[in-house]
Amino acid sequence: MNLLLTLGSKIMASMLLCFILCFSSLSVSSSEVVVLPLTHSLPKFNSTQLLFKSLSIHSSIRFQQHQQKKQNQDQNHNQSQQISIPLSEVSGYYLSITTGSNPSKSISLFMDTGSHIVWYPCSPYKCFRCKTPPKLLKPPKNASVSCSSPACPAAHLSRFPIPSDICAVAGCPIKRIVNSDCDSYSCPPFYLAYGDGSIIARLYKDSATVPTSSVPSLIPNFTFGCAHKAINEEVGVAGFGPGLLSLPSQLATVYPQVSKGFSYCLGDSTSNSSETPSSSALFLGLKDDSGNSSTEFAYTPILDNPSRPYYYMVGLEGISVGKKYIAAPELVKRVDKNGDGGTIVDSGSTMTILPKSLHDSLVAELDRFNNERAKVVEDNSAFERCYYFDGDIMNMNLPAVVLHFVGNGSSVTIPRGNYLVEIYPEKNDPIQRHSACLTFKNGGDKIGGTGAIFGYYMQLGIEVVYDLANKRIGFGKQPCKALSDKVK
Repeated sequence: MNLLLTLGSKIMASMLLCFILCFSSLSVSSSEVVVLPLTHSLPKFNSTQLLFKSLSIHSSIRFQQHQQKKQNQDQNHNQSQQISIPLSEVSGYYLSITTGSNPSKSISLFMDTGSHIVWYPCSPYKCFRCKTPPKLLKPPKNASVSCSSPACPAAHLSRFPIPSDICAVAGCPIKRIVNSDCDSYSCPPFYLAYGDGSIIARLYKDSATVPTSSVPSLIPNFTFGCAHKAINEEVGVAGFGPGLLSLPSQLATVYPQVSKGFSYCLGDSTSNSSETPSSSALFLGLKDDSGNSSTEFAYTPILDNPSRPYYYMVGLEGISVGKKYIAAPELVKRVDKNGDGGTIVDSGSTMTILPKSLHDSLVAELDRFNNERAKVVEDNSAFERCYYFDGDIMNMNLPAVVLHFVGNGSSVTIPRGNYLVEIYPEKNDPIQRHSACLTFKNGGDKIGGTGAIFGYYMQLGIEVVYDLANKRIGFGKQPCKALSDKVK
């Protein structure tokens, strides 16, 4: 198994190099940061308790998928599909894209740093458990990707680490496999699971346009998945994870600065869960703020994990609750030789998931501040801990919470409006008071798999910098609306 993982990672690296070199002649030289607007989507529910119950369950399912051993994902995915929460019912951030074969149709894609492929629903589309008809695009004609293309094994890497296996699945004769001559055979359909849904898609190439702040925004030879069959998936996804087929990797063919990194600022944190966060933006390339910004960024190294190469993983050293420091277990600090452990920075997960021991210690410390428990809300919303409050949520008797990441001084203070969400009273709540619930969730005490997830709610009002050139991720408190307006 280790040999296959090593081989797979080497193949992936060589494919990425080949991809960039092959299209370097098409690149537009620019050192400026390219900005993509992001829109926030909040699913519609009859109550905030039902809303956050949906978001909470989705985060837990996503964490369970990350925890599965890589070699067991195929046989275990059916279990995670028993709960139906599509991405269309998940709070998240979206960007728009237009393809050359569908120039009049712009489609919204869910921005997801926890996956690595761009795909969207294509006609005909058969979706089991879908509640709302998705917006469909037509597949481009005569634009399927060959099984010998580097993009094909990149889509199938979790199942078939060796490119010749892909050609065999595509029906390529053994003589052609030996001679590496399978250009006339299309890459077979690939399968993706998101924990709460799944798709079967086929790779295509087409031109694509994204609404950036720079010109041109046309991406030639854009490779994406056209999904025709799905379980519980109504919206497409723009994967931002490491990998050949991610949106940043493909944008780098036009905007070379993207290969150095990108960042996003997801609205300003708000204490009112019914409000939509203010302007959000995605920045392609790394901004040079030397001497122009008072923001201090806390950087932590990106952990190498050949078993899960498509995730941005960092190490969490511990959490401070007021003056109390709680050390994190080894599982979330580093990745071991089996590829287990680490903390995924995931824009596709609403909540921050912690192992049971760390979560319980955190909650126990917060309970010491004697806020009245809102147990009725906990039962109805799937939150582990909620408290009643009167007046302003920001005036609650709760301390500062600081996440300490691996690295010298890599500490991030989480605003109270990020680690708490306001829940409005329901008719069946006898107290009829507002409550605030923790956006930390208990991930259980399973051994193996991912240690923790740093969800997007904790990231609101914080610019998250993916410094790919230096293999690190940075966090800095920012007024996101002012920041996005400044660079437009």
